[in-house]
Amino acid sequence: MPSVNIVGGGLAGLAAAAALGSAGFRVDLFESRPFLGGRATSFPVTPGDDDAELIDNCQHVLLRCCVNLLDFYGRLGVADRIHFYREFYFLEPGGRLSKLGRGSLPAPLHLTASFLRMACLSAADKFSIARAMMALMRERGRRRDLDQITMQDWLLQKKQTPHAIDRFWRQVLVSAVNEELDRMAAVHGFQVFWLGMLARADAYEMGVPQVPLRELYSLDAWQKIGAVRIHARSPVDRLLFRDGAATAVETLGESRAADFHICTVPFERLGALAPELGIDTAPFQHSPITGIHVWFDRPVTELPHAALLDRTIQWMFNKGQGRYLQFVVSASRDLLETPRAEVIELALGEAAEFFPRVREAKVEKASVIKEVRATYSASPGMEVLRPDTKTVAPNVFLAGDWTRSGWPATMEGAVRSGYRAAEETCAVAGVPGKFLLPDIA
Repeated sequence: MPSVNIVGGGLAGLAAAAALGSAGFRVDLFESRPFLGGRATSFPVTPGDDDAELIDNCQHVLLRCCVNLLDFYGRLGVADRIHFYREFYFLEPGGRLSKLGRGSLPAPLHLTASFLRMACLSAADKFSIARAMMALMRERGRRRDLDQITMQDWLLQKKQTPHAIDRFWRQVLVSAVNEELDRMAAVHGFQVFWLGMLARADAYEMGVPQVPLRELYSLDAWQKIGAVRIHARSPVDRLLFRDGAATAVETLGESRAADFHICTVPFERLGALAPELGIDTAPFQHSPITGIHVWFDRPVTELPHAALLDRTIQWMFNKGQGRYLQFVVSASRDLLETPRAEVIELALGEAAEFFPRVREAKVEKASVIKEVRATYSASPGMEVLRPDTKTVAPNVFLAGDWTRSGWPATMEGAVRSGYRAAEETCAVAGVPGKFLLPDIA
């Protein structure tokens, strides 16, 4: 069977490896770090101590509409390690709680009853949101300018109230797309709400891994995939070309030949890895995510998660019986230059507004992780610039959440790109292979 080198052990590379391994390819995957998962991974809370508690670099979640990501987890036999929640919790400063969850009505009205009961939104807020939702369903697939305007532009066109924008649209979308509304192309906001909230009654359900992310891709999970060899601590310096096609990868001072090559590296690395591909990544910019991990000496909440309104922190995830909480700030440019001690102080001050027991609790330890290059910035005009899977080299393919996957820069988008690259590899090799699952609607 044909051989393939995959450069990068993030979700895109892992998805391509799982797909091609199941199709009978001989797969060699090269990852520079000692662990897999890319930006969706875990590492010891105490650097250098492999026996220390593993923490995720940031809380990664999925929705039921992420069908390719769920398929990938199924291939690795870890789908049962994802716990799905049917209710979203919205907390206001002071602790007032609102819930959003499915009722008895069919889609797209399945969230209506709980939405109307949300105390954090006024009647005017709800009316404006409902009007915008109807416009979204009406304009989806019809408007041709959604990649040219921001989501903020569109919301203002629809006369959304300030609270509707801040407490509903921003709370959902900034976390989903990792970009602020005034920087985010409206096409991504449309996709999140259509597939995640409206298209199917269970699509909104939020899945949270119940184990550290790294454990989802453990080497044991690859035993049943096929001829897939994982090379950790093996950075690839260059793709080697001859007569317009790639012949090998250069890693650790030696070349490793293969029939096909899939590059899944971040956009800022592609130019040095394979300048022969001639892909212009200059227009791409990063959007960061900050995760704040805090361990208390006592439980401070029973909620499994919550969207925290009107403050810097956007989400809380309960990682350990109310004593270990992870706070998340997406599109966190304002925190990049803030000292870590001040970030922790900010998080604790805001957390106390939502969870009063924080005031009496003692902090046992805390950690701040700033993922500066978390995703590409999904700004207007970028969709047409995202490169396709195929390249000018007939045996080289691209994958990664920044490529043209059909989704924003999410775990689902990364897996989709890996499956697309695997399908193109199969097509050129003359091997049957269909991996990419269609969206739910």
